[in-house]
Amino acid sequence: MTELKRLVLHELHEELGARMVPFAGYEMPVQYLAGVMAEHTHTRERAGLFDVSHMGQVILRADSYQTVALALEALIPVDIAGLAEGRQRYGFFTDAQGGILDDLMLANRGDHVFMVVNAACKAADIAYMRAALEPQGIGVEEITDRALLALQGPMAGAVLAAHAPAVADMRFMDVAVLDIGGAECWLSRSGYTGEDGFEISVPNAAAGDFARALLADDRVLPIGLGARDSLRLEAGLCLYGHDIDTGTTPVEAGLTWAIQKARRPGGAREGGYPGAGRIARHLADGPPRRRVGLRPEGRAPMREGVTLFATEAGGEQIGTITSGGFGPTVGAPVAMGYVPAQFAAPGTRLWGELRGRRQPVTVAELPFTPANFKR
Repeated sequence: MTELKRLVLHELHEELGARMVPFAGYEMPVQYLAGVMAEHTHTRERAGLFDVSHMGQVILRADSYQTVALALEALIPVDIAGLAEGRQRYGFFTDAQGGILDDLMLANRGDHVFMVVNAACKAADIAYMRAALEPQGIGVEEITDRALLALQGPMAGAVLAAHAPAVADMRFMDVAVLDIGGAECWLSRSGYTGEDGFEISVPNAAAGDFARALLADDRVLPIGLGARDSLRLEAGLCLYGHDIDTGTTPVEAGLTWAIQKARRPGGAREGGYPGAGRIARHLADGPPRRRVGLRPEGRAPMREGVTLFATEAGGEQIGTITSGGFGPTVGAPVAMGYVPAQFAAPGTRLWGELRGRRQPVTVAELPFTPANFKR
């Protein structure tokens, strides 16, 4: 087995009583002393601090932002050239079949693109970009001397403004470079919990002091992977390798909102990316299956891998749950999965096979918990 990597803040996590688990090649905190339920609730009500330094941070640079943006649009079906300076956008790499290689965040930082990719995919993503972009004169630099922290929750803005007053003016998906405690920090007003909040790239040398300064505020608790998963599930957000992968197109996954008009058929810069033909067909005709929210009846969660049926007995499997668990804010089990398009309407009654018995589950609107972003 490959030896697990350690986060820059590993000792702080141990000091805080974290239970560490293997995740994407790293030792990661899954929960702290408060426990997953309390951490989840605290993030929804106040502010939680997540260490997401396992994610990949990448800078793409050429003679201009537009050079990088137009080259990236050959890999990503998103309007990157039209992204305003100081703004960030969600996107994904697609393959020749229109499947999703990885999902990511990218920002227009004036003269370059700053990108955050998933930990398990970052080596492949960086190799892919180097092969595609470096022959065009675009530099692809992995940033390894910075930690990445996420401060999430309705009080996150007030907490961070005490250290950097300028964040009060930032809106959802704004990015900025600010001096915080003498360190150059790269911030975005975003996150993956459905709450207001920030992702902050901070130099490794300053990360410990920065994290401790935030945790000294009684509105902030450290939050682990367990609550991160339940928060993003309630927010209806996809987890790569579970809800989206090379076997799912963006349209099947319900991510059509991320493909702007300029990149769709008839748009100013339509197509030109891997799998564009299949994705265009799904946009025009509808996909054969769709990602849906699911509400199991009773108190027993239906987790990833549970098979779905249209009837209580007999018949063939029609779908599968890709993420599931108990939603602390919802107060009930919640799940997501894929079903044929004819079964995707909210209110449709299906059956999940749980421990050899079929239990009722109802297709539900996503998200389960309304988003609380600062618009």
